[in-house]
Amino acid sequence: MQKNSNIYILLIIIGIGVYLVSLLISAISFLIIPLGVTVLICVVLLLSYLIYSHFYFEGDKFLDIKESIKQFTKNCNELNSHINDLKNSFVDVSTYDYGTGELNDNSNYKFKRTEWKNNIKNYQTYNCSSTVLKSASNQPIKYLCKYFNIDTNENTFSNFENVLNNFAAAEQGKVLLKNERDIILNNISDSIPKLIMYFSKNKLVQKLGFEDFDFSDLYFPVYTFQYVSAGGNSSSKLDIKLNIENLERLVSYLNDLVKFRKSAEGQRALMTAVLREKIKTRDDFTCRKCRLSIKDERNLLLEIDHIIPISKGGITSEDNLQTLCWRCNRTKGAKIENI
Repeated sequence: MQKNSNIYILLIIIGIGVYLVSLLISAISFLIIPLGVTVLICVVLLLSYLIYSHFYFEGDKFLDIKESIKQFTKNCNELNSHINDLKNSFVDVSTYDYGTGELNDNSNYKFKRTEWKNNIKNYQTYNCSSTVLKSASNQPIKYLCKYFNIDTNENTFSNFENVLNNFAAAEQGKVLLKNERDIILNNISDSIPKLIMYFSKNKLVQKLGFEDFDFSDLYFPVYTFQYVSAGGNSSSKLDIKLNIENLERLVSYLNDLVKFRKSAEGQRALMTAVLREKIKTRDDFTCRKCRLSIKDERNLLLEIDHIIPISKGGITSEDNLQTLCWRCNRTKGAKIENI
Protein backbone atom coordinates (compact mmCIF):
# COMPACT_ATOMS: atom_id res chain seq x y z
CA MET A 1 0.00 0.00 0.00
CA GLN A 2 2.86 2.26 0.95
CA LYS A 3 4.49 1.47 -2.38
CA ASN A 4 1.42 2.57 -4.35
CA SER A 5 1.26 5.79 -2.32
CA ASN A 6 4.86 6.65 -3.23
CA ILE A 7 4.13 6.00 -6.88
CA TYR A 8 1.15 8.40 -6.75
CA ILE A 9 3.28 11.08 -5.10
CA LEU A 10 6.01 10.60 -7.72
CA LEU A 11 3.45 10.87 -10.52
CA ILE A 12 2.05 14.05 -8.97
CA ILE A 13 5.56 15.58 -8.70
CA ILE A 14 6.33 14.61 -12.29
CA GLY A 15 3.02 16.11 -13.40
CA ILE A 16 3.73 19.35 -11.57
CA GLY A 17 7.24 19.42 -13.07
CA VAL A 18 5.91 18.89 -16.59
CA TYR A 19 3.34 21.64 -16.02
CA LEU A 20 5.98 24.07 -14.78
CA VAL A 21 8.27 23.26 -17.72
CA SER A 22 5.41 23.82 -20.16
CA LEU A 23 4.69 27.18 -18.49
CA LEU A 24 8.36 28.12 -18.78
CA ILE A 25 8.44 27.13 -22.45
CA SER A 26 5.30 29.16 -23.07
CA ALA A 27 6.78 32.19 -21.32
CA ILE A 28 10.02 31.94 -23.31
CA SER A 29 8.07 31.52 -26.53
CA PHE A 30 5.94 34.53 -25.60
CA LEU A 31 9.10 36.62 -25.24
CA ILE A 32 11.12 35.21 -28.14
CA ILE A 33 8.45 35.27 -30.82
CA PRO A 34 7.74 39.04 -30.53
CA LEU A 35 11.49 39.69 -30.34
CA GLY A 36 12.05 37.64 -33.47
CA VAL A 37 9.24 39.47 -35.23
CA THR A 38 10.74 42.82 -34.17
CA VAL A 39 14.18 41.84 -35.45
CA LEU A 40 12.66 40.66 -38.72
CA ILE A 41 10.77 43.93 -39.16
CA CYS A 42 13.97 45.93 -38.48
CA VAL A 43 15.91 43.87 -41.02
CA VAL A 44 13.19 44.38 -43.64
CA LEU A 45 13.09 48.13 -42.96
CA LEU A 46 16.88 48.40 -43.16
CA LEU A 47 17.04 46.50 -46.45
CA SER A 48 14.19 48.59 -47.80
CA TYR A 49 16.00 51.81 -46.90
CA LEU A 50 19.28 50.61 -48.41
CA ILE A 51 17.49 49.76 -51.67
CA TYR A 52 15.65 53.09 -51.59
CA SER A 53 18.83 55.13 -50.97
CA HIS A 54 20.69 53.23 -53.70
CA PHE A 55 18.08 54.03 -56.32
CA TYR A 56 17.77 57.62 -55.06
CA PHE A 57 21.50 58.34 -55.47
CA GLU A 58 21.40 56.79 -58.95
CA GLY A 59 18.24 58.66 -59.95
CA ASP A 60 17.92 61.62 -62.29
CA LYS A 61 16.58 63.95 -59.58
CA PHE A 62 19.67 63.57 -57.42
CA LEU A 63 22.02 63.76 -60.41
CA ASP A 64 20.38 67.04 -61.44
CA ILE A 65 20.98 68.46 -57.96
CA LYS A 66 24.58 67.30 -58.07
CA GLU A 67 25.08 68.94 -61.46
CA SER A 68 23.52 72.22 -60.27
CA ILE A 69 26.11 72.63 -57.49
CA LYS A 70 29.03 71.19 -59.45
CA GLN A 71 30.99 74.46 -59.54
CA PHE A 72 30.48 75.10 -55.84
CA THR A 73 31.64 71.57 -55.03
CA LYS A 74 34.70 72.09 -57.22
CA ASN A 75 35.55 75.33 -55.43
CA CYS A 76 35.30 73.61 -52.03
CA ASN A 77 37.52 70.76 -53.16
CA GLU A 78 40.13 73.16 -54.52
CA LEU A 79 40.15 75.06 -51.23
CA ASN A 80 40.45 71.76 -49.37
CA SER A 81 43.46 70.85 -51.52
CA HIS A 82 45.02 74.23 -50.83
CA ILE A 83 44.52 73.81 -47.07
CA ASN A 84 46.22 70.41 -47.20
CA ASP A 85 49.15 72.02 -49.01
CA LEU A 86 49.40 74.61 -46.24
CA LYS A 87 49.41 71.84 -43.64
CA ASN A 88 52.43 70.24 -45.31
CA SER A 89 54.58 73.36 -45.09
CA PHE A 90 56.25 72.44 -41.81
CA VAL A 91 60.04 72.51 -41.80
CA ASP A 92 60.99 69.47 -39.78
CA VAL A 93 63.31 69.55 -36.79
CA SER A 94 64.76 66.53 -35.09
CA THR A 95 67.32 65.24 -32.64
CA TYR A 96 70.46 63.47 -33.78
CA ASP A 97 70.12 59.84 -34.82
CA TYR A 98 72.32 57.88 -32.46
CA GLY A 99 71.35 54.45 -33.78
CA THR A 100 69.32 51.69 -32.15
CA GLY A 101 70.05 48.93 -29.66
CA GLU A 102 68.23 46.18 -27.79
CA LEU A 103 68.02 46.39 -24.02
CA ASN A 104 67.80 43.11 -22.07
CA ASP A 105 67.31 42.75 -18.33
CA ASN A 106 69.59 40.05 -16.88
CA SER A 107 69.03 41.03 -13.25
CA ASN A 108 68.94 38.13 -10.78
CA TYR A 109 66.11 39.84 -8.97
CA LYS A 110 63.82 39.88 -12.02
CA PHE A 111 62.28 43.29 -11.34
CA LYS A 112 59.27 43.99 -13.52
CA ARG A 113 60.60 47.38 -14.74
CA THR A 114 57.14 48.15 -16.18
CA GLU A 115 58.05 51.66 -17.37
CA TRP A 116 60.75 50.50 -19.77
CA LYS A 117 58.05 49.65 -22.28
CA ASN A 118 57.05 53.34 -22.29
CA ASN A 119 60.48 54.36 -23.53
CA ILE A 120 59.43 55.81 -26.91
CA LYS A 121 62.12 55.93 -29.59
CA ASN A 122 61.54 58.21 -32.55
CA TYR A 123 63.00 61.40 -33.96
CA GLN A 124 60.33 63.53 -32.27
CA THR A 125 61.17 62.26 -28.80
CA TYR A 126 64.15 63.26 -26.70
CA ASN A 127 65.00 60.90 -23.84
CA CYS A 128 66.33 62.98 -21.00
CA SER A 129 66.93 63.18 -17.26
CA SER A 130 64.24 64.22 -14.83
CA THR A 131 66.11 67.51 -14.31
CA VAL A 132 65.99 68.37 -18.02
CA LEU A 133 62.32 67.37 -18.17
CA LYS A 134 61.47 69.68 -15.28
CA SER A 135 63.39 72.56 -16.83
CA ALA A 136 61.76 71.96 -20.21
CA SER A 137 58.32 72.13 -18.59
CA ASN A 138 59.21 75.59 -17.28
CA GLN A 139 60.75 76.87 -20.56
CA PRO A 140 59.40 74.62 -23.35
CA ILE A 141 60.36 76.80 -26.34
CA LYS A 142 63.90 77.40 -25.11
CA TYR A 143 64.51 73.69 -24.49
CA LEU A 144 62.84 72.72 -27.78
CA CYS A 145 65.42 74.81 -29.63
CA LYS A 146 68.28 73.51 -27.52
CA TYR A 147 67.60 69.77 -27.62
CA PHE A 148 65.98 69.44 -31.04
CA ASN A 149 68.79 71.28 -32.79
CA ILE A 150 66.92 74.33 -34.06
CA ASP A 151 69.58 76.70 -35.36
CA THR A 152 69.08 80.26 -34.23
CA ASN A 153 69.74 82.03 -37.49
CA GLU A 154 67.80 84.22 -39.87
CA ASN A 155 67.02 81.41 -42.29
CA THR A 156 65.48 79.26 -39.54
CA PHE A 157 63.51 82.23 -38.27
CA SER A 158 62.13 82.94 -41.75
CA ASN A 159 61.18 79.29 -42.27
CA PHE A 160 59.23 79.10 -39.03
CA GLU A 161 57.63 82.44 -39.73
CA ASN A 162 56.43 81.09 -43.07
CA VAL A 163 55.10 77.94 -41.39
CA LEU A 164 53.24 80.07 -38.87
CA ASN A 165 51.65 82.10 -41.66
CA ASN A 166 50.59 78.94 -43.52
CA PHE A 167 49.27 77.14 -40.45
CA ALA A 168 47.25 80.20 -39.45
CA ALA A 169 45.72 80.32 -42.94
CA ALA A 170 44.98 76.58 -42.76
CA GLU A 171 43.19 76.96 -39.43
CA GLN A 172 41.07 79.82 -40.73
CA GLY A 173 40.50 77.96 -43.98
CA LYS A 174 39.06 74.94 -42.18
CA VAL A 175 36.41 77.13 -40.58
CA LEU A 176 35.54 78.89 -43.82
CA LEU A 177 35.47 75.61 -45.74
CA LYS A 178 33.03 74.04 -43.28
CA ASN A 179 30.85 77.16 -43.39
CA GLU A 180 30.79 77.11 -47.19
CA ARG A 181 29.90 73.43 -47.39
CA ASP A 182 27.16 73.87 -44.77
CA ILE A 183 25.67 76.75 -46.76
CA ILE A 184 25.61 74.63 -49.93
CA LEU A 185 23.94 71.72 -48.13
CA ASN A 186 21.45 74.06 -46.49
CA ASN A 187 20.51 75.57 -49.86
CA ILE A 188 19.63 72.17 -51.33
CA SER A 189 18.16 70.62 -48.17
CA ASP A 190 14.56 71.23 -49.27
CA SER A 191 15.23 69.20 -52.42
CA ILE A 192 16.70 66.24 -50.53
CA PRO A 193 14.38 63.66 -48.88
CA LYS A 194 14.33 63.99 -45.10
CA LEU A 195 15.24 60.31 -44.68
CA ILE A 196 18.41 60.81 -46.73
CA MET A 197 19.36 64.00 -44.86
CA TYR A 198 18.85 62.30 -41.50
CA PHE A 199 20.23 58.79 -42.04
CA SER A 200 22.74 59.24 -44.89
CA LYS A 201 24.20 62.73 -44.58
CA ASN A 202 27.80 61.55 -44.82
CA LYS A 203 26.99 59.46 -47.89
CA LEU A 204 25.10 62.42 -49.35
CA VAL A 205 28.17 64.64 -48.96
CA GLN A 206 30.31 62.01 -50.65
CA LYS A 207 27.85 61.39 -53.48
CA LEU A 208 27.59 65.13 -54.17
CA GLY A 209 31.30 65.06 -54.97
CA PHE A 210 32.80 66.67 -51.87
CA GLU A 211 36.22 65.30 -51.02
CA ASP A 212 36.94 64.18 -47.45
CA PHE A 213 37.67 67.23 -45.33
CA ASP A 214 40.09 66.78 -42.44
CA PHE A 215 39.09 69.23 -39.73
CA SER A 216 41.50 67.82 -37.13
CA ASP A 217 44.70 69.50 -35.97
CA LEU A 218 46.84 66.37 -36.25
CA TYR A 219 49.18 68.16 -38.63
CA PHE A 220 50.58 70.21 -35.75
CA PRO A 221 53.87 68.42 -34.93
CA VAL A 222 54.36 67.27 -31.35
CA TYR A 223 57.81 67.04 -29.78
CA THR A 224 58.29 65.10 -26.56
CA PHE A 225 60.75 65.20 -23.68
CA GLN A 226 60.65 61.84 -21.97
CA TYR A 227 62.15 60.55 -18.75
CA VAL A 228 62.24 56.86 -17.79
CA SER A 229 64.05 55.92 -14.60
CA ALA A 230 67.02 53.57 -14.82
CA GLY A 231 65.17 51.02 -12.73
CA GLY A 232 62.16 51.20 -15.03
CA ASN A 233 59.76 51.88 -12.18
CA SER A 234 58.72 55.43 -13.07
CA SER A 235 58.38 57.63 -16.14
CA SER A 236 57.08 61.03 -17.17
CA LYS A 237 56.98 63.12 -20.31
CA LEU A 238 56.33 66.60 -21.67
CA ASP A 239 54.59 67.08 -25.03
CA ILE A 240 55.14 70.33 -26.91
CA LYS A 241 52.62 70.79 -29.71
CA LEU A 242 53.67 73.37 -32.30
CA ASN A 243 50.22 74.85 -32.74
CA ILE A 244 49.58 78.48 -33.66
CA GLU A 245 50.17 79.77 -30.14
CA ASN A 246 53.45 77.91 -29.66
CA LEU A 247 54.66 78.78 -33.16
CA GLU A 248 54.11 82.45 -32.36
CA ARG A 249 56.11 82.00 -29.14
CA LEU A 250 58.85 80.19 -31.08
CA VAL A 251 59.06 82.93 -33.72
CA SER A 252 59.18 85.57 -30.99
CA TYR A 253 61.93 83.66 -29.15
CA LEU A 254 64.02 83.25 -32.31
CA ASN A 255 63.50 86.93 -33.11
CA ASP A 256 65.08 87.88 -29.78
CA LEU A 257 68.11 85.67 -30.46
CA VAL A 258 68.82 86.37 -34.12
CA LYS A 259 70.58 89.54 -35.24
CA PHE A 260 69.03 90.47 -38.57
CA ARG A 261 71.13 92.20 -41.16
CA LYS A 262 68.06 93.74 -42.76
CA SER A 263 66.38 94.85 -39.57
CA ALA A 264 68.96 97.28 -38.25
CA GLU A 265 66.46 100.07 -38.53
CA GLY A 266 63.67 98.06 -36.98
CA GLN A 267 61.92 97.28 -40.27
CA ARG A 268 61.23 93.65 -39.48
CA ALA A 269 57.97 92.80 -37.75
CA LEU A 270 56.74 89.52 -36.31
CA MET A 271 54.15 87.59 -38.32
CA THR A 272 51.61 87.55 -35.52
CA ALA A 273 47.82 87.30 -35.63
CA VAL A 274 47.66 91.03 -34.90
CA LEU A 275 49.86 91.87 -37.88
CA ARG A 276 47.92 89.57 -40.22
CA GLU A 277 44.63 91.23 -39.28
CA LYS A 278 46.22 94.67 -39.58
CA ILE A 279 47.28 93.99 -43.18
CA LYS A 280 43.84 92.62 -44.08
CA THR A 281 42.17 95.68 -42.57
CA ARG A 282 44.57 97.99 -44.40
CA ASP A 283 43.69 96.28 -47.69
CA ASP A 284 39.95 96.41 -46.88
CA PHE A 285 39.76 92.59 -46.80
CA THR A 286 40.24 92.60 -50.56
CA CYS A 287 42.66 90.64 -52.72
CA ARG A 288 45.13 93.12 -54.18
CA LYS A 289 45.47 91.05 -57.34
CA CYS A 290 41.96 89.99 -58.43
CA ARG A 291 40.10 92.57 -56.26
CA LEU A 292 37.78 89.89 -54.84
CA SER A 293 36.69 90.69 -51.28
CA ILE A 294 34.71 89.11 -48.46
CA LYS A 295 31.85 91.37 -49.56
CA ASP A 296 31.72 89.37 -52.79
CA GLU A 297 32.38 85.94 -51.28
CA ARG A 298 31.44 85.59 -47.63
CA ASN A 299 33.68 82.60 -46.89
CA LEU A 300 36.66 83.82 -48.90
CA LEU A 301 40.00 82.74 -47.44
CA LEU A 302 42.37 85.71 -47.44
CA GLU A 303 46.08 85.13 -46.85
CA ILE A 304 49.03 87.39 -46.12
CA ASP A 305 51.68 87.27 -48.83
CA HIS A 306 55.25 88.54 -48.90
CA ILE A 307 55.51 90.68 -52.05
CA ILE A 308 59.20 89.83 -52.20
CA PRO A 309 59.24 86.25 -50.90
CA ILE A 310 61.32 85.34 -47.88
CA SER A 311 63.17 82.81 -50.06
CA LYS A 312 64.32 85.71 -52.28
CA GLY A 313 65.42 88.01 -49.49
CA GLY A 314 62.11 89.61 -48.55
CA ILE A 315 61.36 90.46 -44.94
CA THR A 316 58.25 90.68 -42.84
CA SER A 317 57.40 94.36 -42.89
CA GLU A 318 54.15 96.14 -43.60
CA ASP A 319 55.34 97.52 -46.94
CA ASN A 320 56.37 94.01 -48.07
CA LEU A 321 53.07 92.38 -47.08
CA GLN A 322 49.82 92.27 -49.01
CA THR A 323 46.44 90.57 -48.84
CA LEU A 324 45.75 87.94 -51.48
CA CYS A 325 42.88 85.50 -51.83
CA TRP A 326 43.96 81.89 -51.55
CA ARG A 327 43.59 81.32 -55.29
CA CYS A 328 45.88 84.21 -56.24
CA ASN A 329 48.35 83.34 -53.51
CA ARG A 330 48.45 79.73 -54.67
CA THR A 331 49.12 80.89 -58.24
CA LYS A 332 51.78 83.39 -57.22
CA GLY A 333 53.81 80.97 -55.14
CA ALA A 334 57.38 82.23 -54.64
CA LYS A 335 57.35 84.53 -57.67
CA ILE A 336 57.93 88.27 -57.47
CA GLU A 337 55.13 90.18 -59.15
CA ASN A 338 54.38 93.83 -59.57
CA ILE A 339 51.01 94.58 -58.00
